[in-house]
Order: sequence, then C-alpha cells, then structure tokens
Amino acid sequence: MDTRQDELRRDLDATLQARKELGKEYEDALVDSFMKRLDARMDARVDRSAARRTEDFEPSRRDLDRDDRSRGSGRAGNRLAVVSLALGIPLSAIAASPESGGFAGLLACWAGIVGVNFAAALGNRRDRRERSSRSDWD
Repeated sequence: MDTRQDELRRDLDATLQARKELGKEYEDALVDSFMKRLDARMDARVDRSAARRTEDFEPSRRDLDRDDRSRGSGRAGNRLAVVSLALGIPLSAIAASPESGGFAGLLACWAGIVGVNFAAALGNRRDRRERSSRSDWD
C-alpha cells in the first residue's frame, strides 16, 4: 500500500474509533465528515492528474486554424490592404503636392505602402508555413 492508502485507512480507523466512543447518535456526522475528507482527496487527485495531462498539451494545427478563423486573423491581410488603400488616397494627395516632392514624393509614398503590405504578406505566409509544418503527432 502506498502512503495515501495508509493515510486513508488511518482516517477511516479514527472515524470508526470516534463512532465507538461517541455512540450511534454521532454516526451521521462522522460519516459526513469522513466523506468530505475523501471527496477532497479525490478532487485533489483528479486535479493533479488533469494538470499532469495538460502540462505538455500543445493544440493541434486544426485547433490553431479554427482559433485563428474565430478571431478573424485570416482576414488581417485583407484589412491591412483596405486600410492601406484608404490611407493611400490622402497620402497620395499630400505626397504629390509640389511642396512635398511632386511625382517623386508620390512614388515614395506608394513604395512605402507596397512595402508594408508586402512585408505583412510575407509574415503571414511564413506563419502559415510554420503552422502547416507541424503535424498533429508533434
């Protein structure tokens, strides 16, 4: 027997001894008290077991993809493109003005917008590749 069973046996023996000393009128209270201690021990044991099982849990790719879709991160690239185009209009007007450089300013503005979108697309592509390279067995 391991120490937990020895401890449980001692608690049960103590409860039975208390019943002998106190009489049958305290039997219900003694049994309730013992059952509460037993329930607490079982809850603690289940919690430890669940914690051990979930320590090394890594969600599968399917779970990660489902979480991404639920948060809408698959549409992040679309949102960035729309925001870039919306901001591109006033930025183009400002950059194309003669004080800001004219055509060279316009080219610089759109080169920056394209660069930001390109970098975001490469980052999303790399993230997808990293997620897809992991299998459910890893």
